[in-house]
Amino acid sequence: MKRRNSARALRRLEGLKLSYGDGVAGTKLELLGDLERAVLANSSQVVRLHEMLCFLRAYPDDLEVLAVVERMLEAFDRRRDLRRHRRELESTGIAGTTISYSFYWFTALWLARQWPALFHIDWDAFEKEDLLASRLVVLMSYSESLALEEAWLETREWVDRLKGLEETDAAFVVARFAALETNPFWREQIFEELDVPCRLEPGPTTPSRSRARYEPSPVVTQEGALETSRDSFPGALWRRPRSVRAVNLREAAKLITLAREAMITRSRDLDVFVHADRRDVRLMDCGRGLQFVCCGTIPERRQMLDAVYGFLILKNGVPIGYFLTSALYRSALVAYNIFETYRGAEAAYVYGRGLAMVRHIFDVDSFGIETYQLGHNNQEALESGAWWFYYKLGFRPRERAVLRIVAGELRKMKKNPRHRSTVATLRKLAAVEMYLGVKKPGQPGRSKLRNDIVGLIARENVGFRVIRYLAERFGADREHGIEVCAREAAKLLGVRSRSRFTPGERLAWNRWAPLVMILPRAKRWSANSKARLVEVIRAKGGARESEFVALFDRHRALRRAILELAEDQP
Repeated sequence: MKRRNSARALRRLEGLKLSYGDGVAGTKLELLGDLERAVLANSSQVVRLHEMLCFLRAYPDDLEVLAVVERMLEAFDRRRDLRRHRRELESTGIAGTTISYSFYWFTALWLARQWPALFHIDWDAFEKEDLLASRLVVLMSYSESLALEEAWLETREWVDRLKGLEETDAAFVVARFAALETNPFWREQIFEELDVPCRLEPGPTTPSRSRARYEPSPVVTQEGALETSRDSFPGALWRRPRSVRAVNLREAAKLITLAREAMITRSRDLDVFVHADRRDVRLMDCGRGLQFVCCGTIPERRQMLDAVYGFLILKNGVPIGYFLTSALYRSALVAYNIFETYRGAEAAYVYGRGLAMVRHIFDVDSFGIETYQLGHNNQEALESGAWWFYYKLGFRPRERAVLRIVAGELRKMKKNPRHRSTVATLRKLAAVEMYLGVKKPGQPGRSKLRNDIVGLIARENVGFRVIRYLAERFGADREHGIEVCAREAAKLLGVRSRSRFTPGERLAWNRWAPLVMILPRAKRWSANSKARLVEVIRAKGGARESEFVALFDRHRALRRAILELAEDQP
């Protein structure tokens, strides 16, 4: 197929991206057939074709279109045009291409263990070689220090001499950091300070967007128009999922891997997926091929107060985006990201269903959006006008100065419907959070936003109170202080023995013990309130952190005590 004709076929296919019904499937099949045989002229066209195939895999017209799309994606790494433009296609996440990124510690460790022969340091992009060289002496055995302290070689030369004959440089460096006998948080920090640029070369099983799909997911074809309206948004928050299923450990591991690979192939890292707990993975089915994979985190990586969960969004098994939520006080801060390929399709509909999943799990009545999602220090969100997307769904800022800017923009839009806020204006709007209070359908009156919700509670003040308490009682000897607080908290709350606590529950107890000791009036709580606080703390280290949220939110005395600490400005 001539390149001019293939470019025209690609443009026609893109023009039909959001069109369904009325014989459109037949036209798409014809164009796909032409493009399957074509050799595209440049890397941009290769990417565009790939993204159209990924979109049609998530939103197929019918099973015939899906079969052709899956065949093309499965063979995409063997296309002549891809091989020709492989270097320009680096870090696109397309099968058969290299992924280059300065991976964070746990992802680098995972990649080095999963694909050790394909994992390399990108020395040409490495700006902190000298820092790595200075740390080699503590990464190696003491007997090697004779050379490391006296001889001078380039960092790359040192690594080549130190690593095994069959090892790659990246796999070697990661393995030496993993062998360090130190606090795991410290290991993570000193590795990430190096900002090591790495390259994951393509292989048969390496992560790619081309083959990313959860095979057991049902396939629902898109026979009618896409759901692009925002009108159903408020009511959607109260729609229950068709099913919520806790998956077994083996299935959980597959879903977590799918989530991690979805990040890696987009040069991202999300802690909630990196540290996902296989015991706390649920698959939530919303119908129409839309599913949410709900992932909690392991006890070691949980926050002190609010519970952080990640939701990988699947459409017909294809990862199309994610939710990140922080929940407590019957409220949740939510971050939402639809991957670029799938934007402009059903963003508001998926968002509404996602918030409904959060509401279902945590029983929340208030949502908040952090400033980064709105455009603060996020140029992509500014340019896409993300702030107005959330405003049209009902989210509102609380600060009067920002509300005045909003009122001015609305007047301009009323006068001129084509008016669009400038990036400078959007930057001002995005400087503060936005919130949404929800009420059940049919409930009279307007929904009121509470003041005791995540995002409005000054959690740092609680932290300062803990710092002051530990500093005044124990100074630098924090380890002894935690032991003392753990014993005193057990005595205060009537816990005779912690021998039956799980490791996660013991960890949560030690972390919460100083906080327990400064809770206002806790000594005067009833025996029942104290016993329920023990349940809250144990749930923080239990298998499902969402249980902690439920128990915390039902403990009125604890909620009031934390709020009192938060209102005490340091």
